[in-house]
Formats: sequence, structure tokens, C-alpha cells
Amino acid sequence: MKTIAVFFGGRSAEHDVSIVTALASIIKPLELSREYQVEPVYIAKDGSWYWDQRLKDIALFRTGDIEDFIRKAPKAHILFDNGLTLVKSSQFAGRKAYKHIDVAFTAMHGTHGEDGELMGIFEMANVPYVGCGVSASAIAMDKVLSKQVAESAGIASTPWTWFTSNELSQNHSAVVKRINTMKYPLFVKPARLGSSIGITKVDSPDNLVNALEVAAHYDDKVIVEEAVPNLIEVTLPIIGNEDPEPAYLEQPLLDANDFFDFETKYMGQGKKMGGKKMSGGAKQGAQGYSKIPAEVSQKVYDEAVQMGLAVYKALGCEGIARIDMLINSKTNAVLFNEVNPLPGSLYAHNWRAKGYSAVDLVTRLIELAIARHAKVAKKQTAFATNFLKQF
Repeated sequence: MKTIAVFFGGRSAEHDVSIVTALASIIKPLELSREYQVEPVYIAKDGSWYWDQRLKDIALFRTGDIEDFIRKAPKAHILFDNGLTLVKSSQFAGRKAYKHIDVAFTAMHGTHGEDGELMGIFEMANVPYVGCGVSASAIAMDKVLSKQVAESAGIASTPWTWFTSNELSQNHSAVVKRINTMKYPLFVKPARLGSSIGITKVDSPDNLVNALEVAAHYDDKVIVEEAVPNLIEVTLPIIGNEDPEPAYLEQPLLDANDFFDFETKYMGQGKKMGGKKMSGGAKQGAQGYSKIPAEVSQKVYDEAVQMGLAVYKALGCEGIARIDMLINSKTNAVLFNEVNPLPGSLYAHNWRAKGYSAVDLVTRLIELAIARHAKVAKKQTAFATNFLKQF
């Protein structure tokens, strides 16, 4: 029986969302499969690591008892010993508990996890892990880099520009002048923050400066994009390594004046969107109500799926990711928006519609992790030389 370590929490604005993804969408189906020994690894908001079976209980987090738990529990650390081994002090003086990990399954959303940092640890430990690799994760989490890579592959996106917070502070007027050559309304976003935190929709130059300052408060890299008229937002979950498989193209249901910010994604609990209850073909998913599949023409649907797959390949995504796109319903133009290298709750609701149970999904992702690791292991990265003999 393989041992799977599930990593969640972290120093991120999406800390709480990560907990829900880990406990509901990863740990529960892993245990239901009866094929794996599951070890939960919780990373607190201060960056401390904890490893304990009690961390599988959502009540520990819902009630706030987690604060008392981490005051008393021993901190965990990891040992690089021909793989990855979890280590913590036991209840008996002088003793330690050890657990060798066969596969790492990250549920870390946002900074210090989804952005490739945690994947770097797994690479150094030489342990298979679920999801995108270091470079793909870093590029996907950086909206500027992902746009640049996509455009180099001939993938269209809405007009955009970017700047650093240092540019804004040192040459404020030049930044504003450059942005004002664009067509309003605009979206101003932190470039490397998940869950749409810090995003502002700007309808006129009068509101631009405040939006820039908000985004620069969250990140030292800011992207500005032109809004797409007659907008239909769609998103495409994808799994796979060399031969990626798309789920259904999904259409989040929003009012025309809304955009997909943190409040819309997570705080509504799927009860309503834009003040209206959803019915008909709407299904409740990880982020409220959606149409699955999206209600667009077959031609536009197919074009969006092909664009999503093209972005996935161009960025080098593996395991799982979600590609967000924008459609102008009048011109039928499909435009790349951004990539989420670890979709909230794994977008299990969409994969379920595609025919994957929650157990099927996590099992498949573990298979993909092991297959990628085996392929990489065949590559030679170290070799003998005579270089040191000259010293």
C-alpha cells in the first residue's frame, strides 16, 4: 500500500480554500479507495509544518481548535533520504516518528505552494508528486509570463500591458500614460496572486490610480488588461502528461457587471450569483453555479477546447490544470485569460460530469505523478568528470 502525503494550508491568501480542497477533494476519496495510506501535512499561516492524523478532521479547522492544536503539537520536518521522509518528535522523550512518502499530493493554492516552491522541494527529494512541475507552476501563476509564453505560441489574448511597483513609484506618470492608450474598461490585477484577490475593474481614468495602488499593494508585478465586450467566461479543466485530456468546457454564471473575484468564487457558497437563483442547466460546482458544458456554438466550443489544450502544452503543464478563456459572444473570438495550475477542489464536479468519480480522479492523478517521475528518472543529470583533478 503506497503512502500518500497530502500538503495543505500555507502562507497564502487561499489558506482556507486549500484546507477544503485537501480534506474534501483529496484525502476523503483517497481513503475511500482503500488503496493508500494517507498522511496529512498541514502548513500553518506562519509556515510551520505539522503532521498528524487528527488533521484530517475538518472540525479542527472549522471550530478554531487548530490554534490550540499547533500550540501543543510537535512541528514536523522532512528528511531527504533517497526520497522524502516525514519526521516529528513522538510523545516519548527522545523518540521520533518517521514515515517514508511514496507520492506527494499538494493541495496548496496560491503563493508558497502552487507557484512551484513546494514542487522544488519534491524535486530535490526525488519523490513523485501530483500536478504541474516547477517551471510550469511558476509560469502559470505569473499572469505576465503565461501571457508571454502563450503569445509566443500564437495564442491570442486581450490587449494587455504590465509594470512593476517600482516603476509605479518612480515614474508614475509614464505608467499611467501608457495604460491610458488602452481602451476602457480595464482590469488591473496583481500578476502572481491567486483567487482574483486585488483585482479592480476600472471604467474610466478617474479610477485608475487607486486600482494601480491596490494591485501594487499585493504584488510588485501588476498586469492591466482590456475588458472583453459581450463577455462569456469559460474554463477548461485538463488532466494528463504528454496526452492531456480535457473535461467539459464550463461556463460560470455571472451577471454582466460581475467578475470572478474571491467573493464571487468562494464566499457565496453557490447559493446565488448576482442576486439571482440559478436553475435549468446550471450545476453547483466548486465556485458556485456553472453551465456544464458551456452554452456556446459547437464551433466556438471546439475552438476553446483546442486553445485550452494548446496553452496547457505551451506552458508545459502536467498532471492537472485549468485554463480560463474569454469569449466575445458577438464576434465569437476566443481569447486566453490565465492558467490555474491547481484548480480549487480539483474541479471534481466537472470531472464527475465527464465520468470520473472523486476516487477515479485522485487515483488517475497519482498514476500520472508516478509515470512522470519514472520518465524523468531515466534522464541522466549527473556524470563523472576529471574536472577536480586540476585543482
